[in-house]
Amino acid sequence: MAPLLFSVIDHLVFATSDLEQCIRELADLLGVTAALGGRHPKWRTQNALLSLGPQAYLEVMGPDDNPPDPDNPRPFGIDGLSSPRLVTWVARTDDLQKTASEAKLLGIDLGEVQSGSRKKPDGTLLQWQMTDLKKDRENGVVPFFINWGATPHPGGTSPQGCSLARLRVFHPEADRITHVLSRLGAKLEVEKGPVGLEALVRAPRGQVILK
Repeated sequence: MAPLLFSVIDHLVFATSDLEQCIRELADLLGVTAALGGRHPKWRTQNALLSLGPQAYLEVMGPDDNPPDPDNPRPFGIDGLSSPRLVTWVARTDDLQKTASEAKLLGIDLGEVQSGSRKKPDGTLLQWQMTDLKKDRENGVVPFFINWGATPHPGGTSPQGCSLARLRVFHPEADRITHVLSRLGAKLEVEKGPVGLEALVRAPRGQVILK
């Protein structure tokens, strides 16, 4: 399998219906404890992060303290998850509009470019621009895209000790998705199979597969 150009990977999203429990379980598994990142009021979620390299990280995303809203469900089906899982990945780009336009020509709707922000527990405000994370994107195997601008990348400020060794992408139409990813800047050969993602993480407690 051809390796992914890691320069485009920004982060992986590992979703859970119970953030605190997931942080504990990952700490036992990896040997590194993800640090609370902050809340996303727009999505009614909160997260915790751990570094996967200087400019890559794992985002553990779970519900915040608000009750579910059936008219505005949280992303990635968080409220209905029976166990944590790797739901999507995120790629960096310097030109979000161009990337979204290219994706549309390929039949992928990345949605409108939007602004995001969250306050860290220490009060620091992080700001970024991104495509719409709620869009389907072939059930998450096509990434959404982000541009951090002048904000320091979380990969350099999150708890260290882990690194991303490999990201595998699976889809029944592997050749088509390989072509889509290539046109969007990710040189990754997709493997044929049920839709899904699998990340191999090197950690203090050994190599761990997240999926």
